[in-house]
Amino acid sequence: MGIFGRKDSTPETTAAPAAAGTGLAALTGDYTIDPAHTSIGFTARHAMVTNVKGSFTEFTGALHLDGDDPAKSTATLDVVMDSIDTGNADRDTHLKSADFFKTDEFPTMTFRSTGAESLGGDDYRITGDLSILGVTRPITIDLEFNGAATDPFGNQRVGFEGKAELLRSEWGLTWNAALETGGVLISDKIKLNFDVSAIKNA
Repeated sequence: MGIFGRKDSTPETTAAPAAAGTGLAALTGDYTIDPAHTSIGFTARHAMVTNVKGSFTEFTGALHLDGDDPAKSTATLDVVMDSIDTGNADRDTHLKSADFFKTDEFPTMTFRSTGAESLGGDDYRITGDLSILGVTRPITIDLEFNGAATDPFGNQRVGFEGKAELLRSEWGLTWNAALETGGVLISDKIKLNFDVSAIKNA
């Protein structure tokens, strides 16, 4: 992942990923997720033959990193469901409706971490509670630490890529339509992907 998405005439300052338990100790602290350089996306199988991808464009989040003991690290995320964007206005309107996310009644999707662990190298795993439609269930996210850098504006940044899978029916997202050829219009399995840049709080 490129930690910086902004074009600037000033050369970017980059740093190689720090080693777990050593260089990461210097990164210990509280961070705010930068929405301008972060993406939260999802993929669903459509009509059994292709993938539809989308994202959420409005969200806030925070990280607490503990470089000495990654198990003490935490993450929170609040997503505005009306910001869903699949590149098709009609589909987005349907996703916001009572058939799916009921955004008038449930405007926010939230994640609150409950545990974290180092898997070795730059790989980590975070578990937590994901709340959609008033239903809260556990989810596991695999993360790769992409490095740390001080950007041209003096911000200390860290970057992570993450992925997870869930069954939408477990959160009450059960709307579907049968296909004449067999199968259903929308897969139950949803793939989530995260590309995160976070700035250390002053």
